[in-house]
Amino acid sequence: MANLKEIRNRITSIGSTMQITSAMKMVSAAKLKKAQDAITQMRPYAEKLTELLQNLSATLEGEVGGVYSEQREISKVLLVVVTSNRGLCGGFNSSVIKGVTKHIENSYAGKHVDLLTIGKKGNDLLVKNYTVVQNNNEIFDELTFDNVAVIADTIMHLFAEGNYDKVELVYNRFKNAATQITTIEQFLPIAPAEDTVTSNADYIFEPSKAEIVLELIPKSLKTQLYKAIRDSFASEHGARMTAMHKATDNATELRDDLLLTYNKARQAAITNEILEIVGGAEALNN
Repeated sequence: MANLKEIRNRITSIGSTMQITSAMKMVSAAKLKKAQDAITQMRPYAEKLTELLQNLSATLEGEVGGVYSEQREISKVLLVVVTSNRGLCGGFNSSVIKGVTKHIENSYAGKHVDLLTIGKKGNDLLVKNYTVVQNNNEIFDELTFDNVAVIADTIMHLFAEGNYDKVELVYNRFKNAATQITTIEQFLPIAPAEDTVTSNADYIFEPSKAEIVLELIPKSLKTQLYKAIRDSFASEHGARMTAMHKATDNATELRDDLLLTYNKARQAAITNEILEIVGGAEALNN
């Protein structure tokens, strides 16, 4: 059994760890509220924009979307992987990395696959096994639509130049503070509308429907990427808050066990001292 000083030092150390994990939980909870409000307010806009684009595209003939809707034979694929810059968030980053690895093995075996990473943690691990054409860590320092639009423009340019035949996003979709869903969704080419219900009303479009669609496509793609990063950002804080909550609970349980062990050891030491004193007194009396 460890001596009393060692146990006391461990109790002090665990107490300090509890203060850190509790503080990190509170910080993540505050950031989560803001990030959750941002993604919940944005989703209706992004979904409506996609729905509008699909409804308009379904009523047009020919390749209206131009190069961004061009369906090609898939030989070169770009995966945009969204993780975080910081750790201590449970399985948040590992779930995305495992999802990327499994998706490449199952869907693109024998294909040329490159990665574009957003977030330091994913880049540090994936760069060991895959080719990373670009890494964007600084985006989380100031997460705005304009900054994300620059990354979206780069991806759209790579696809338009024919460097890749398909682009997909891999990220954690925010459901609630305890649940994040690893999501893989197609970014380019634009997926054709499926089961789209169009209205029979005779609308007058100014400018033409084709021009509206061509104007909406870049905006829709930038919004889709921004939504994915916002989803991942909210998921990160939810995962970190949950992880720090569990860490605090585990530290509390361990501290209580050590306190019980410390008290038992202390009581045993006191009992031994009393027995020694009593034995010494009896020896003197005899």
